[in-house]
Amino acid sequence: MKQSIDTICVQGGWQPKRGEPRQPPIVQSTTFRYETTQQMADLFDLKAPGYFYTRLQNPTNDQVAAKIAALEGGVAAMLTSSGQAASTFAVLNLCSAGDHVVASAQIYGGTFNLFAVSLKKLGIDFTFVDPDAPEDEIAAAFRPETKCLFGETVANPSGCVLDIAKFARIAHSKGVPLIVDNTFATPVLCRPFEFGADIVVHSTTKYMDGHAAQVGGAIVDSGAFDWEAHAARFPGLVEPDPSYHGLSYTKNFGKLAFITKATAQLMRDYGSIPSPFNAFLLNLGLESLHLRIRRHAQSALEVARWLEKRPETAWVEFAGLESSKYHALAQKQFDGGLPCGVMTFGLKGGRDVSVKFMDSLKMIEIVTHVADARSCVLHPASHTHRQLTDEQLRAAGIPPDLIRFSVGLEDPADIIADLEQAFAAMA
Repeated sequence: MKQSIDTICVQGGWQPKRGEPRQPPIVQSTTFRYETTQQMADLFDLKAPGYFYTRLQNPTNDQVAAKIAALEGGVAAMLTSSGQAASTFAVLNLCSAGDHVVASAQIYGGTFNLFAVSLKKLGIDFTFVDPDAPEDEIAAAFRPETKCLFGETVANPSGCVLDIAKFARIAHSKGVPLIVDNTFATPVLCRPFEFGADIVVHSTTKYMDGHAAQVGGAIVDSGAFDWEAHAARFPGLVEPDPSYHGLSYTKNFGKLAFITKATAQLMRDYGSIPSPFNAFLLNLGLESLHLRIRRHAQSALEVARWLEKRPETAWVEFAGLESSKYHALAQKQFDGGLPCGVMTFGLKGGRDVSVKFMDSLKMIEIVTHVADARSCVLHPASHTHRQLTDEQLRAAGIPPDLIRFSVGLEDPADIIADLEQAFAAMA
């Protein structure tokens, strides 16, 4: 029976049988018992499903991953210890030294550094493109060794909205998959697979958790990309893996090839697994995600409209606003036309005024985190991107006066009251 996304948030991933716990149990064990040597050997050869060491897989983690896969409409998913680990694994599952990736320039600063610095040290090259550029301009960045295209549904912190269908057309015309970070929108507001994306990654630390209680990530595969049709480009998925006696992931696992390889090979070697207890906390957040994210988005729209009318405001970027250049795309791509509960804005007077305003807030707090139940702000130029010059900030789509505002679940009237008293304190 097909279920709505709201029901999957509550019921997905764990179907208890008679006498089993209603809540997915925390399997807090590193190891699992088997009766014969052959049973264990079959697990190590990937000939039989099961668990033998939590560094690779754990029942609690897999139940939560199954829920996220169902929410996104994918065939399989895996949890990681952070969103950064999810992005890393998604790329490394396709790329090795000498390969190339095209990525939107409007992405989370941590992901930009991961690509431009850390993965580049491993021999993987990246070209960053303006996501709003014409298709032919983005396509021109591809090379014969390009293995994927990467973007964010809603860019952190700029608020840029990715035209997923456009990016999917470009990627598929070049014979590579599109990887989309769907952290801010979540599958409740946007399901990138429906617009042509092939792989989705998440920082589950954000809205999926929603309470700043755990750090985690997820990778979801649509199962739609035909790896064997592009076998020469993706030998790691198609050709025999010597670490598993010559097994081919596509031939042995079909549509589950991508996640199986990421689990059996990358998680085996790099070990970025979340603890079962973190997965349990994540599931508690998922159970109310459908209620929370819509409230976040509606409150953000109300606050954005209020800010837009203030004489102190220089600009507001929120795709739910009619004034946003992304408004039409948001209407097509997001449930209800609202992208998430995060917006950006700047104040007249520039960087120093923005900082003074933030320091005048009382209920709304200055934190590095984003997208949880409590309203919070961040000034990227002073915090996450403070090493960049003003020119570099603008090139990254981050004006020096930009305030990232994550609108929480408090009463919108109280949120607006705090903003109002901060403006008054600066007068």
